[in-house]
Amino acid sequence: MGAKAFEQCAGFLRIPNSENPLDNSAVHPESYGIVKQMAKDANCAVADLIADKNLRKQIDLNKYVTNEVGLPTLKDIMEELEKPGRDPRTAIKVFQFKEGIYKIEQLEVGMEMPGIVTNITNFGAFVDVGVKQDGLVHISQLANRFVSDPADVVQLHQHVNVKVIEVDVARKRIQLSMKDCEQ
Repeated sequence: MGAKAFEQCAGFLRIPNSENPLDNSAVHPESYGIVKQMAKDANCAVADLIADKNLRKQIDLNKYVTNEVGLPTLKDIMEELEKPGRDPRTAIKVFQFKEGIYKIEQLEVGMEMPGIVTNITNFGAFVDVGVKQDGLVHISQLANRFVSDPADVVQLHQHVNVKVIEVDVARKRIQLSMKDCEQ
């Protein structure tokens, strides 16, 4: 990895228990010197600066503004010092299809099951319920109200609960409804 590529991705890396406490923060390595200078000016260690909110409040950011580093960047650095080790990604919601249902032949009218929206059209949404054939939730079956645009109700990859209202095994068609299903 080259120096520029490293510089661009380093802010996304978190290295817990590193010698340098900034390695477990979103502060980019090219800004480490600024934080070290702030800690030196505050007569403390970088780790103390990260741990103590009151120490950070005493720092006059204007003192560290240069032609290369402006006040917005310094404010971002201070925000990142407040939450070292934070993972900015949201938690992934675990999804599981209905257990024991693997083939279209196993579906029965009235079954309620979880699914994932795989496609949205003008006339409804297709939902994968784990049987190798997506089912259609017609626009009239998306909600207990009038729906003019399916995108107002569902999004791609959304986890939904559906009810089987018709199964045509010969034609491999599954009709689903989201009406009266808790979402």
